[in-house]
Amino acid sequence: MAVKLNQRLAQTQNLMMTPQLQQAIKLLTLTHLEMTNVIAEEMVENPMLEELGGDDSKSSEEDYKLEKLEGDYQEATSDNFDEPGVVQKDDFDWQSYVESFDSNSATPPSMATQDFDEMPNYENIVSKGQSLAEHLEWQMKMDDFSEHEIDFATAIIHNINDDGYLEVEFDELIAESDLERDEAEYILSKVQRLDPVGCGARDLIECLLVQAKVQEERSPLLEKLIREHLEDLQKQDFKTISKSLGVSEEQVKDTAILLQNFHPKPGRLVSNNDTHYVVPDIYVREVGGEFVVQVNEDGVPRLRISQLYKDMLKHGADPKAQEYVQDKLRSAMWLIKSIQNRQRTINKVAKAIVAQQQDFFKKGPKYLKPMVLKNIASEIGMHESTVSRVTTNKYMHTPIGLFELKYFFNTGVGGKDGGIDISSQVLKLKIKELCENENPKKPLSDQKIAELLSREDVVVARRTVAKYREMLGILSSSKRKVK
Repeated sequence: MAVKLNQRLAQTQNLMMTPQLQQAIKLLTLTHLEMTNVIAEEMVENPMLEELGGDDSKSSEEDYKLEKLEGDYQEATSDNFDEPGVVQKDDFDWQSYVESFDSNSATPPSMATQDFDEMPNYENIVSKGQSLAEHLEWQMKMDDFSEHEIDFATAIIHNINDDGYLEVEFDELIAESDLERDEAEYILSKVQRLDPVGCGARDLIECLLVQAKVQEERSPLLEKLIREHLEDLQKQDFKTISKSLGVSEEQVKDTAILLQNFHPKPGRLVSNNDTHYVVPDIYVREVGGEFVVQVNEDGVPRLRISQLYKDMLKHGADPKAQEYVQDKLRSAMWLIKSIQNRQRTINKVAKAIVAQQQDFFKKGPKYLKPMVLKNIASEIGMHESTVSRVTTNKYMHTPIGLFELKYFFNTGVGGKDGGIDISSQVLKLKIKELCENENPKKPLSDQKIAELLSREDVVVARRTVAKYREMLGILSSSKRKVK
């Protein structure tokens, strides 16, 4: 009996995430400093890699002309890398500009004029900041805490969050110790008086009261304002406070000013993070009325394949040694290709951003146009995910300040119902400007702001204004009103 076998062959394509491809993708997302560190590590691990020195620059073409390598790099070494630099090394120190950066901050870039005269101290770059817990423990050991107080104080300190507040129930800490409540409260008060004063508080009122009590001249009125009228102070309702406490409004205002010296989050005064500096990945300079883009190559070594190991491949060697050399050769070639591809891609993206945001560079942030990843991806012929990776943690130094590349990508707002389309960043600036110039006794409502914006052909709903106002940290009109 015959058996029929039905076989079907199908061809499929799969993209394998090889280590080399992962490395290339990773390089796209790295900052300038991170990339130079990766290159340094690779040069230590891979003997095939050598750095071209000043005397070797004339022979650089020959060093790169391994037959396979030349074919791979034809696109990467195109005219994109041969154009005149924005900042020439003989008239500008590439390393003279850095700006401190908090990775957790969502604050828009500063528009202040940058100072190029001084480099930060190297110690500031590599020194490790002391944590809040370490800072408090050191003071505790220097203070007059007894041995049995130290154990409980340590438990308190290690339950204080980054803002400086006790993040567990105080009763739980007491239950885990053998102390009476009065003694536990006394130890807590000693911790709260360590620097920064107020750390270990259980709420905002307690935090501010501790700071008020350590002032050289204690103010009973100030302490009463903190205990009973914090919410009224937030609303600037001085009239209600005045009636309640039986003092003049001027006294209330003068006393409330003292609160400006207090810290609602004292823990933030001690940073446990390393000092971060931003080195621009792109420089933009106006030359002859046009904006020219240059990718930062400072600190990026020009790499070549070691002649010693190339000779080993040509003249033959031990099979195991040859296999090792071939493996390192492939790795070295891929790294060189990935680095050049990264720089070329950043260059393309930066040029496209500058081309689309000409008004921004000429006139300032108020003229930032709506732009999404798709706009740039379509212009340079790349996928949106590639553009996203390239713009991650990358900074552009411009004639008007330092900006993260993602700052330029904003959705359009206000373009419906016949209005003009503006970027969300510009809308924020307009709302902020209106609130700063309003009459404090008659602050603008969200609806009124929407109406004022409509006069500029920016048609947005009241709830949209409210959304962006809250993102800016601006209180509602009822809370901004000075009574």
